[in-house]
Amino acid sequence: MTITSDPSGTTTAGPAPDTEADILALYRARLSKGRATLAELFGSHMEVASAGAWLTTSDGEQFLNCGGYGVFIMGARHPRVVEAVQHQLHTHPVATRILLEPTVARAAEALAAVAPQGLERVHFALSGTEAVETGLKLARAHGRTRIVSMLGGYHGKTMGALSATAKAVYQNPFRPLLPDVVHLPYGDAEALRTELAAHPGEVCVIVEPVQGEGGVVLPPKGYLKQVEELVREYEGFLVLDEVQTGMGRLGEWWGADIDDVRPDVMLVGKALGGGVVPVSAAIATKEAFRPFDKDPYVHTGTFSGQPLLMAAVQAAIQVVQEERLVTRATDIGARLLPEITAIARRNLPGLVTDVRGRGLLIGVELAEPGLAGELLIELFNHGVVANHSMNGSAVVRFTPPAVLTEVDERFLLDAFDKATRDLVRMAPTMPEGGS
Repeated sequence: MTITSDPSGTTTAGPAPDTEADILALYRARLSKGRATLAELFGSHMEVASAGAWLTTSDGEQFLNCGGYGVFIMGARHPRVVEAVQHQLHTHPVATRILLEPTVARAAEALAAVAPQGLERVHFALSGTEAVETGLKLARAHGRTRIVSMLGGYHGKTMGALSATAKAVYQNPFRPLLPDVVHLPYGDAEALRTELAAHPGEVCVIVEPVQGEGGVVLPPKGYLKQVEELVREYEGFLVLDEVQTGMGRLGEWWGADIDDVRPDVMLVGKALGGGVVPVSAAIATKEAFRPFDKDPYVHTGTFSGQPLLMAAVQAAIQVVQEERLVTRATDIGARLLPEITAIARRNLPGLVTDVRGRGLLIGVELAEPGLAGELLIELFNHGVVANHSMNGSAVVRFTPPAVLTEVDERFLLDAFDKATRDLVRMAPTMPEGGS
């Protein structure tokens, strides 16, 4: 038991604070044993607080958060988003979904206002994979029953999204998946032409502007525009998955803006909740959205468009606009990418195969997956949280917020320099095939 006091001096008794060992035991007993093992590789630290670009563990250590899988474009607990969510929490957090409710209408208007031209109808969900399901269902409602996705692409793990995610290790335990799904090489427009020509009027193409989980794979210049033109030529249906790349991550509001692409449906998530609440959306053209207009109950979710989430959406969009986070992502990325590249080339000769990125989505590809895992641990040992890539296991991925200060940037680069030096010192002792 622990004794605490409030500002007035009144003391109260409460349960003893959790230790890392307590929480690790609960993970093993109630959650995932594999997840517990992964936590042990990072010292079983407990994250208990976050603000801006930094998170704090239970023992008081602070870490620069360049992970989060793209959620924290505006950092953690941005005051504007927190204030909006708190206000909604204390007024009307959950709606009946029967009466008109203003926050969802305003959030849809705010999102449509910053979306590519022509995308003006919105369905809100909670996770990125739910947004993917929405896009696939709209395609199917329009008669496009054959799905084409790209090798290395990642779209989520619900059944439809998993069918489009080209990774056997995630798919195999759950087969059979959706039929008539084809995976083509990312960046190969001619392979796509062949597939579309063989099935005119039948195909839904789902593609990412940059493959984040694939290992920060950038397409050839003009590829996305070619995809759009081919889909139109062969009467297909185009879903652009911007769950990770949208909201300024690439130094543009959307990856669609880079090549002036106008899909039938664009998927948004990750940063849409301002790093405070989980929320996603599918934004569609009027024509693509038509099946949902005919029947308001044909595709629903209890928590779709709930006021608490919609307050966060509106605030998050305002923050990106007013704090010029898209421009800041461009500028910070332009400074970080060449520096990270130089450090990697200097410190990891023969161990790094590529460094690539756009905006604040940066990937460092190692010679094999074990090295990537070790680099993640070394970065953590020097105070930086980064991510692995689910479909590109040899790639360490940085998704820092666009609120980094110059001091934060220097901290990241110094930590990367130290981590790569430490990796070189231990690499000769690594077992063949990685750890």
